[in-house]
Amino acid sequence: MKQLFKVLAAIAIVTGLAGCIAAPIEMTPQTEQRLRGQAPIRFLLTFDDGPSASSFWNPSMTVLDSLASNPVQPNIKAVFFVQTRASRAGGSEIGREVMRREQAEGQILGFHTATPGHSNHRSLDDVELEQSLSNGTADIAAITGTPPTLVRPPFWNYDKRTFAAYQRHGLQVLLTDLSANDGKIWGFNASPRRRANMLRQLSVVRERIALGELPTVDGVIPVVVTFHDLNRYTARHAREYLQILIDSANTTGLKLAQKPFYDDKAELQRAATARTVTDSSQAVQLPGLWNWIWDGDRH
Repeated sequence: MKQLFKVLAAIAIVTGLAGCIAAPIEMTPQTEQRLRGQAPIRFLLTFDDGPSASSFWNPSMTVLDSLASNPVQPNIKAVFFVQTRASRAGGSEIGREVMRREQAEGQILGFHTATPGHSNHRSLDDVELEQSLSNGTADIAAITGTPPTLVRPPFWNYDKRTFAAYQRHGLQVLLTDLSANDGKIWGFNASPRRRANMLRQLSVVRERIALGELPTVDGVIPVVVTFHDLNRYTARHAREYLQILIDSANTTGLKLAQKPFYDDKAELQRAATARTVTDSSQAVQLPGLWNWIWDGDRH
């Protein structure tokens, strides 16, 4: 009941504050000074809930097209956290075709779900969870040739039990620094304040970077960004989102790497691995209200 109450309360708050995004945190001289000693950033793009099973204007395919060809940087690589057995995703032949294309184009396939729906892993009993993890890792391995190493828990929600199960299956939890807040697939899923949203969130992350809280990998600091490739609005605006991220970095005073996005799969894998959660009790920071929703429930 406590968890349900928190979710309902969060929905109420989000509804009440629709369109209200806080202003970016102003950069102080102290933050500016600290940033001089930090490496440049590179955006690590991730996509949840796909692949789309749509035979009409498939949004996952559109996202892949945008990553391959855009005005910012060609052949961008990302991590796609897939639902391998959902009928509207990887449980369809079209979905499997999308995953094969992702693999062929050097994208990374991570595990999200292997249940018929977008199930919270914590709602599964031990047998169901083990079966889901076994099925999902096998489904991905059938396409890539190797089991996945990255998992993103649905709703960002995990505890000691589910975390231990991930580890038994060789999976490491990757959360996020920035979120497009585009996970709503049905109903209103546009983002009229997408620029203000990214700018505010990145200003918060900038403070963490200035304090040295994010690791440097291959000479850059990976900043994880989350989108949903089932969302047609996101797919239509994918190229614009790339530019928004670059503009937000410049506006917040963050140094961008010469290549602002990953285009090498091995570098992407190292960066993603370095940003994973190493212990279930590790304090994490998520955008928006997610920390408040799950605070105290992870253990």
